[in-house]
Amino acid sequence: MSPQEQAEQRRGQRLLFVTLLFGVLLNFPLLAVFNHNGRVGGIPVLYLYVLLTWVALVLLTTRLVQKSS
Repeated sequence: MSPQEQAEQRRGQRLLFVTLLFGVLLNFPLLAVFNHNGRVGGIPVLYLYVLLTWVALVLLTTRLVQKSS
């Protein structure tokens, strides 16, 4: 296997790991932890958690894809 193919395989494995990680982070047990009446800066905690988790997913995925290009 060439070094480029190995790099592509590692990138695919990292992207799969990111997918599984965020699947866990956005699943019921963790969402239930943040589902309460608290607010941060006027924003419900659950909404803030989902938004920040989504932003982290987008940034991490972008970094992984652009780094190997």
